[in-house]
Amino acid sequence: MASNKYTAVGFIGLGIMGFPMLENLIKKAPSTTKFYIYDVMAPALEKMASNYPDQVTVCGSSKEVAERSEVIISMVPEGSHVRSVYLTPDTGVLAADVSGKLLIDSSTIDTATSLQVREETLKKYPTASFFDAPVSGGQLGAQKGTLTFMVGSKEDDPEFPVLQHLLGMMGANIVPCGGPSLGLTAKLCHNYCSAMIAIATSESMNIGVKAGMDPRVLANVFHNSVAQSTVCDKWCPVPGVVPGCPASNGYRGGFRVQLMRKDVGLAVDTAKRVGATLALGGAGLQCYTDAANDPKCKDLDSRVVYRFLGGNENWDGKQAEREA
Repeated sequence: MASNKYTAVGFIGLGIMGFPMLENLIKKAPSTTKFYIYDVMAPALEKMASNYPDQVTVCGSSKEVAERSEVIISMVPEGSHVRSVYLTPDTGVLAADVSGKLLIDSSTIDTATSLQVREETLKKYPTASFFDAPVSGGQLGAQKGTLTFMVGSKEDDPEFPVLQHLLGMMGANIVPCGGPSLGLTAKLCHNYCSAMIAIATSESMNIGVKAGMDPRVLANVFHNSVAQSTVCDKWCPVPGVVPGCPASNGYRGGFRVQLMRKDVGLAVDTAKRVGATLALGGAGLQCYTDAANDPKCKDLDSRVVYRFLGGNENWDGKQAEREA
């Protein structure tokens, strides 16, 4: 399949990430491209079909999406959902004949499930291709089309030009990670690192603010020293330090704390499976678990750990304004 010759694309999962990803794909693909979509939530399907009536067709199952598409992309929350999308006997993707088709799962899930789905795909349809391709960049990255895709393939894989072209309409960086499930491995390692940096940044900022420092000054020190991080520069957990980031908007938007808890849990499980020692994993996982269950933090951006740790959100007297 040439990188720009597909005419029918399937998309399964129109949630917080999937909906804007698909919108970017529709806007940037040739106008003749047809899209076949499915989600368990009807309103998202109806909205997408209403927005793009000439290109989008709503399907009644994952099987129907697979039957009508050359490329199938899935973006669902958990491994159980991925198994349902692909392996449900009568309505899943593999209930259709996907011989010669390209299957891409961008969900962040455990590597065992991804490898299972890939194995089942190739066992039933040896000429099909299945790739894990999770993303980084959150809801804002999905909306802006600046996601990073971590692809479970080698750079010289014959299908990589197709993946690069297709995923490039939804993201800015398409990174081949070496082989099956290694895209997921990269994503879990990345989110584990990001999660621990967010806790460390929240804790250190909390120390500084409680000691009387302006957190903007402390953030500038970090930026120009070895504590510099994208978390602090662009996603600072302290409200009012970085205008426009979730913390400065009542922690609305961004990457929900429950999802970060899920990803840290998957990373910790992966570490156990491969025998990697963790110094921070247990405490970090407990922090995100407790924050995800705290009514003051649940459903908010994961940098809300600053709030969970008792950080002063009103250091500049503008908390009410930010939460309005």
